[in-house]
Amino acid sequence: MITDKIGNRIRELRSHTGLSQEKFAQKIGMDRTYFASVELGKRNISIVNIEKIANGLDVSLYEFFKDI
Repeated sequence: MITDKIGNRIRELRSHTGLSQEKFAQKIGMDRTYFASVELGKRNISIVNIEKIANGLDVSLYEFFKDI
């Protein structure tokens, strides 16, 4: 499912930051429980929030989606 692929991509990219889910969610101004459910593939996330996450990861949307 696409939500699982997006969640896995976020987890992969976030692991390079060294930040926990909580710290990363705080950095981008997102609720930790919402962010955790996105990373687990349990949420149908909007493109606006994907952009917010990509910006927090310092990657372009192209870079974010290229391996999905």
